[in-house]
Amino acid sequence: MLGRLAQLIDQNEDQLLSGWIENLSRTLGSRKGLLGDSAIRVSCHDFIVALRQGLSKDAVGDLQDPAWSTMRDLLMNLSRQRAMQGFTPTETAMFVFSFKAVLFNTLRQQIRDDSSALSDEILTASELLDRLGLFTTQVYQETRESVILRQQQEMLELSTPVVELWSGILALPLIGTLDSARTQIVMQNLLEAIVSRSADLAIIDITGVPTVDTLVAQHLLKTVAAARLMGADCIISGIRPQIAQTIIHLGVDLGSVLTKSNLADAFRLALKKKSLAVTSV
Repeated sequence: MLGRLAQLIDQNEDQLLSGWIENLSRTLGSRKGLLGDSAIRVSCHDFIVALRQGLSKDAVGDLQDPAWSTMRDLLMNLSRQRAMQGFTPTETAMFVFSFKAVLFNTLRQQIRDDSSALSDEILTASELLDRLGLFTTQVYQETRESVILRQQQEMLELSTPVVELWSGILALPLIGTLDSARTQIVMQNLLEAIVSRSADLAIIDITGVPTVDTLVAQHLLKTVAAARLMGADCIISGIRPQIAQTIIHLGVDLGSVLTKSNLADAFRLALKKKSLAVTSV
């Protein structure tokens, strides 16, 4: 049966291609301009070739079969491109689903005298195209998730800037929740800045951290300990009364860490430790 479907597609390739491109153009609507006529034709032609190749190997039940490797590569590249171009999952899957009507019409024309065979061919083709359409949706979602994760990573890196306040004095203002993933980025950025700028003092300002619990306190202690291993002392600023009470209530020991209520006091202390002072002119 599969060999027959592959043969039918081979014999009617030009008719299928032209009808599909016309159908797909209507489906895309205004989105067609993002792709271009040439790209649409190439994608459709390559799809038909890969479809015929997979069907000729009688491997319709398993898309992971080597016979479908060309089709998988084609749909993976197409889905990733559509995801990056801003197409929706439905619009991406319609690349495959829009081929159904054209293929079914051709089947009806070629097997009109055998209703049983026609029914079998349409059912087989429908199930296969459904799998391929779902495959594009899966790849699309994986691509979008990958993009979102990368953007989150970039936002985390941007949200933890290390600022040089004075020669040898760095400041790391923290805003938002401090979790394990962000702590790792904070620690990495701070240690790299300590080395690149030959700093020996770092101010970690937590004014923008909404709450401090045991986990956040532990993350701060780890960052301070890592900086000390690199030869830099740390001052934690932004210790508000509520945070001070919370730390005491949690029993977290910050006795070995220099703390100040605000960034200005922390900077003043850092200057003092370097035997410097700011005076009025």
